[in-house]
Amino acid sequence: MKPLAFENPGKFWRGNLHTHSNLSDGALEPEEVCRRYKAEGYDFLALTDHFIGMYDYPIADTQPFRDATFTTILGAEVHSGAMENGELWHILAVGLPADFEPSNSPHFLPVENQETGPEIAQRCVDAGAFVVVAHPQWSGMTLSDARSITAAHAVEVYNHGCATGCDRADGFHTLDLLLSEGRRLNLIATDDAHFTEPDHFGGWVMVKSETNEPEALLRALKTGSYYSSQGPEINNIEVSAKHVVVNCSSVVTVIVQGQGSAAVAKHGEAMTEAEINLARFHNSPWIRVTIIDRAGRRAWSNPIWFDQILSLPI
Repeated sequence: MKPLAFENPGKFWRGNLHTHSNLSDGALEPEEVCRRYKAEGYDFLALTDHFIGMYDYPIADTQPFRDATFTTILGAEVHSGAMENGELWHILAVGLPADFEPSNSPHFLPVENQETGPEIAQRCVDAGAFVVVAHPQWSGMTLSDARSITAAHAVEVYNHGCATGCDRADGFHTLDLLLSEGRRLNLIATDDAHFTEPDHFGGWVMVKSETNEPEALLRALKTGSYYSSQGPEINNIEVSAKHVVVNCSSVVTVIVQGQGSAAVAKHGEAMTEAEINLARFHNSPWIRVTIIDRAGRRAWSNPIWFDQILSLPI
């Protein structure tokens, strides 16, 4: 069995799903943000400015910056309601319509008579968006908070801006606990770039699609046909009932993780293939794969569920 990212037809397109411009608290005009990502070899970008009243609820129109080799997906980072720590929710919504109805979110503080985080997340999904629980560690998010966003497609597990700005980049703890409760969620790595510090070109998704078009990319994101990276490339993953085989760019470590403490690592020099026995995961309903290159950069698969491979020969 191959995960969709390695089974579906098409090619991998590199994109960033969390970015800001001077329409909210970023430093650069939307056109310049798009230009820089294209110049760095990205195939697509979602500009996701803060959807609050102090910025006039912006959804940046990046359509004029599309061309034959670079495209954009409309989106926003939406905010409404308080988490358990009293702070405002941050929820990433990629693929919003340009006329998405504003929430009652005048600024970065919760107010009375506004939607809850779960409610605005559901409204984004209903509008057609790919919805992500943003930067759980940075937000001080509790597991109860994360559980409440039942409409999410994914958790942001690496946020480059949070890594460079406050060393709180992680979302894996939140993701793994939700997976172990049976939630079928995927993961993303992003920049959360504002271009006010070195917060850009550090985390992205590689989306498998036959075309680099917004609708096709959005469909692939929603079905989990992608992986996330800081640099290394995952070329193929194949899973049987007993083993997982990973083909990738040159790395020094391949790790398979599962529920609880379950994990198996293989270390080596310039590895481009690794086979890992799955006996350690007999009590885990899911696994995911991490690869690490010599520079310490990582790439991550989406979770793979064993109930999808039970019918395969052992």
